[in-house]
Amino acid sequence: MDRRAPRVVVLLALAAAIAGCSKDKDKADALTDPNTVPTRYQTEILETLREQIFAKNDTTSITGAMISEPTLRPTGGGQHYISCVRYVAHGVHGDTATVERVGYFFGGHLNQLVESSGDECKGLPFKPFSDLDKACIGKACK
Repeated sequence: MDRRAPRVVVLLALAAAIAGCSKDKDKADALTDPNTVPTRYQTEILETLREQIFAKNDTTSITGAMISEPTLRPTGGGQHYISCVRYVAHGVHGDTATVERVGYFFGGHLNQLVESSGDECKGLPFKPFSDLDKACIGKACK
């Protein structure tokens, strides 16, 4: 008998116990299905933009915000849900820039939000993202 077999059984039992004890069902779902449909994608994208991106740059307001519904797309070695967001960022010095970002989801939650580098968002239908247009961002919100 292979000596590794008992170790594998113990590790699988431990993983199942951890998942079973999880109070956060979403985290347990991520262990079993990395492609759980994101339900809070707009909120998670807005929070990430405000806390990790706008807080670190000179953006003072946003206009023309648009977002796509989560869509299962090939990424890397598999498929994951993505959602894209476009907006015009207005800075403290009067400068503006049109930005497109793509959010990658794992287990139903935003895992990464980065600037689009090409075709990730191509062909996705966008809809208005008024919560981003209305969001208080930048240093004035601290």
